[in-house]
Amino acid sequence: MKWTPDDMPSQKGRTALVTGANSGIGLEAARALAQKGAHVILGCRNADRAADAVVDIHRSAPHAVLETLHLDLSSQASVAKAAAQVREHHKKLDLLINNAGVMWLPRSLTEDGFEMHLGTNHFGHFALTGLLLDLMVEVEGSRVVTISSLAHRSGRISFRDPTLTHGYNRARSYAQSKVANLIFAQELQRHLSKRGAKTVSVACHPGLANTNLANVGLIGQSPLKLGSLIKQAMPFVTQSAESGALPTLYAATAPEVEAGGYYGPNRLFETIGTPGRARISRYAQDPGIGRRLWDLSVALTGVDYSPRLHASGGPQGG
Repeated sequence: MKWTPDDMPSQKGRTALVTGANSGIGLEAARALAQKGAHVILGCRNADRAADAVVDIHRSAPHAVLETLHLDLSSQASVAKAAAQVREHHKKLDLLINNAGVMWLPRSLTEDGFEMHLGTNHFGHFALTGLLLDLMVEVEGSRVVTISSLAHRSGRISFRDPTLTHGYNRARSYAQSKVANLIFAQELQRHLSKRGAKTVSVACHPGLANTNLANVGLIGQSPLKLGSLIKQAMPFVTQSAESGALPTLYAATAPEVEAGGYYGPNRLFETIGTPGRARISRYAQDPGIGRRLWDLSVALTGVDYSPRLHASGGPQGG
């Protein structure tokens, strides 16, 4: 059965934060949620591009309720500041979509000393989720949706050398961050289940989508000067950003989505198509790996989930 945004239930009364909402899949997810009545917070690194996204969404949804949030996931200080701002203005959060990411970059470190892919794609979202989680755990129907990738299947966490100082490879680094996203989503659900929280954690991937991220990663970083050839081929082997956002929207809103589930396109080895259950690597499902990554993430970010998961009553301090 084909699933489209028309199948989404009404989002009126719900507040959603979408990271990386100024372009690509994040923008399309924010647009669809706003069209269904959600109050959407666009978490973006660049203020001008965030403002452009608001104008863009208002063209198709003139009555959309939108706000922008400065958020640089490569900076733990920016994450903490953004979370504090959300907490200041909102008593609850129904939906957190951990979408933003970087892909196939030359080796570099964040200001906190993390390898850029892992620091942005995983540690940034780990900290953001932890700092906002108590706005969600008592909210009926709330969800944390974390975007992974087909690349997770080759990903492994280098626990002894998470910054990949030895033998750096941009594809390996990206895969490490994407398997970290999926491991995090699985481990978060284990913690939420133990707590008896009303929030569920799910993950998804877009398949192969023709987005700015893909263009920068696959074209800008392509070897042997094949960028122009890849650019010409992209429309024939990928789907649009709008189609690529479908698994995200399905994971975020479909009533049949299961806690801890993983969703992606259902055709051509999960590269294109309507949303359905996706295959998770055995490595990403390993609870022992999940605990190790969780403990490492807490140690490196300083964000301890325990007070937020076990607090009773309403939202707690940030």
